[in-house]
Amino acid sequence: MDVFNGLMQGFAVALSPGALAMCFVGVLLGTVVGVLPGLGPPATIAMLLPLTFKMEPTGAMIMLAGIYYGAKYGGSTTSILLNVPGESASVVTCLDGYQMARKGRAGAALGISAIASFIAGSFGVVALMLVAPPLAKLSLAFSSPEYFSLMVLGLAMVVLLAGESLTKALLSMLVGLWIASMGTDLFSATSRFTFGQTSLLGGIDFVVVAIGLFAVGEVMANMESSEPAQMLPLPKGLRNLMPTWQDMKDCRFAFVNGSVIGFLIGVLPGAGSTIASFLSYGVEKAVSRHPEKFGTGVIEGVAAPEGANNAETGGALVPLLTLGIPGSGTTAILLAALVLWGFKPGPLFIEESPAMFWGLVASMYIGNVMLLILNLPLVGVFAQLLKLPGYAMYPLILGVSMIGVYAASGSVFDLGLLCVFGLVGYAMRRLHFPTGPMVLGLVLGDAMEKALRQSLMMSQGDLAILWQRPIPAVLLAIAGILLVVPLFKKFNAVRVQVIDQEG
Repeated sequence: MDVFNGLMQGFAVALSPGALAMCFVGVLLGTVVGVLPGLGPPATIAMLLPLTFKMEPTGAMIMLAGIYYGAKYGGSTTSILLNVPGESASVVTCLDGYQMARKGRAGAALGISAIASFIAGSFGVVALMLVAPPLAKLSLAFSSPEYFSLMVLGLAMVVLLAGESLTKALLSMLVGLWIASMGTDLFSATSRFTFGQTSLLGGIDFVVVAIGLFAVGEVMANMESSEPAQMLPLPKGLRNLMPTWQDMKDCRFAFVNGSVIGFLIGVLPGAGSTIASFLSYGVEKAVSRHPEKFGTGVIEGVAAPEGANNAETGGALVPLLTLGIPGSGTTAILLAALVLWGFKPGPLFIEESPAMFWGLVASMYIGNVMLLILNLPLVGVFAQLLKLPGYAMYPLILGVSMIGVYAASGSVFDLGLLCVFGLVGYAMRRLHFPTGPMVLGLVLGDAMEKALRQSLMMSQGDLAILWQRPIPAVLLAIAGILLVVPLFKKFNAVRVQVIDQEG
């Protein structure tokens, strides 16, 4: 099926009344999630995942994806008005967005944020549509050794980019792999790490871990936050939210920069929209004629990172849908959702599930238009959500989390696990351990084990199959380099420090 015919099939799916409704609900929830500081798309999607089990899968996926990219739009509101990022990708927007608001240009900052998000988000969808099919065909040459090596590379990149401490990221990933190994071994039918609990014979449900780490952990961490910041006044009227023609002219390169960098970073497993926005901001500042003004309220400093974190969404869906490799906590939850619905993300996904793939792509075109309409005239309404007190919001999040987990399994034991992983998520935030590697280790653990054991069956127990074949050898070599280079840098820094002290 060529791209044009596939897209037409996708619009036939996405323009149905049910799919349109799901798309609108998704982008609306995503905007609300982006506006509310501390919640984030991973926690929201994890909470809603149990509710989608009895929904039509394509519509459910359209809704969950809408939450994913919709949150990128809403996250700029708190960054600009409160100097508090609604989600991690909006951290960079605070640098110039809040300064613009202090100068009385909050409307222009919000307007250029929505416009940059629309342009870059649309570019990301176009690139996803063009890149995903040929990449899927290329990956058809993969077998078990290639898949194992690819997942090792994905985890290595996530560990490298997930946090400041490589050791903490590695430990987090290993804990995720350990949790994935709990339950019954599919090859030998023996139990592993069940601690005598029959409830663990089937393993630990991903939904329990995701909701505990993200939703419950976030609530517990946010309850310790200090007094809320004061929101700057929002200009009234749609006209005051529109940037000037000079603003648009100043941002023309920022639109291109954010779109291209955001998509390319999104394709790399583990990079994420936060890195995309920082990199785009850095490039924009480097090529600017007035780099010294960045951080004082430059409109390009808002357009570039906001564009990048929206284009990243389309890029992140490429490895997820064509290789079955999630690059972040959110895409890991989306991968789990597809698996739970009976789909197999990977090289054959587009061929075997064209309605799902092309329907999702078409819905993202429609969703970006919906978000542009929502985020310009209704930004004042969404800003009012910031006045919702924590004592009303946090119990609601906890209640929805518990209901979702119990509805999925009907197990009180799972509610106990939810509390345990909530405490784990809180502790990880307090100790600055990244949660992304743990989630990805949990999601990829089973698939990695199966691929490795199937590879050993192919070679009659000889591990050399992983480096005697060219593709696995290259992928594992890259993964090794990614993990070793930071160690050399740290060793060199210590050596220079010792020399300076001796000198």
